[in-house]
This record gives sequence, C-alpha cells and structure tokens, in this order.
Amino acid sequence: MNRPTFPVGVDVFVVRDRKLLLGTRIGTGYMDHTWGLPGGHLELQETMKGCAARELMEETGMMAEDFEFHSVVNDTARAPAHYVHVNFVAKHPQGEPEVKEPDRCTQWQWFSFDALPKDIFPGHAKQIELFISDKNGFTET
Repeated sequence: MNRPTFPVGVDVFVVRDRKLLLGTRIGTGYMDHTWGLPGGHLELQETMKGCAARELMEETGMMAEDFEFHSVVNDTARAPAHYVHVNFVAKHPQGEPEVKEPDRCTQWQWFSFDALPKDIFPGHAKQIELFISDKNGFTET
C-alpha cells in the first residue's frame, strides 16, 4: 500500500531574559521575510533532539545543554501542504546567534514575549502562541 508522506519539522524555542529568538526567513519562496523559529526537517534515522541540536547549530551557531519537549502541532491549514511540527525548548542555550545560512535567514533577533513581530511565519504562529501561553502538548490547525 502506498501511503502519502509529509515532512516533520523540528523547531526550537530559544529564550533568554524572557525574550524569544526569531529569524527573518528567506529563500523558500513561501512567506519570505516573515519571522520564524530556528529549526528544519527531521532527517531519516535522526533523533528529534539530535535534529533540534543540529538545526540550532546550523542556523545560529548556538548550542544547548539539552532540549525539552514542548508540543506537537499537526498543521493541515495550508492544504495541500501538511506538516507535523515537533517543538523543543533549548535548555541553557550557549553563544550568540549568528546568521549561518544567509540564503535562508537574513537576521536573528530577540523579542520580548509581549512585543512579538506581527509577521510571524504561519507554520510557527500556533507553536509560538502555545509557548507564550505556557501550554504544551498537542494541537491541530
């Protein structure tokens, strides 16, 4: 039996002094110039925490001691696209964010929870809403 496949995105909440790290996305052709979390696609045979660590390093040059599960968002709102986003919180992030993939992100910036940008990447908006409201678990869009 053939089953449809769809990507699993692993995204990371990096927080310092009650500020969330977001980057300006480019190069995808979809919703360029919106703000998004560090993260990317889970690779075959990769652990989810391993993916979170890899994506954080590849995109920002930062590391963390560990990654704590936060939530899963089953995103079917952008049909025909379908993503499952698995979200982690970086525990004790180290380093300063740098643009490591300039073809995918133009800048990293810290935003206080009460002053987030309005133009957040739609695929990350629900995740950030859950995080800011301190709700974890599972949701669907």
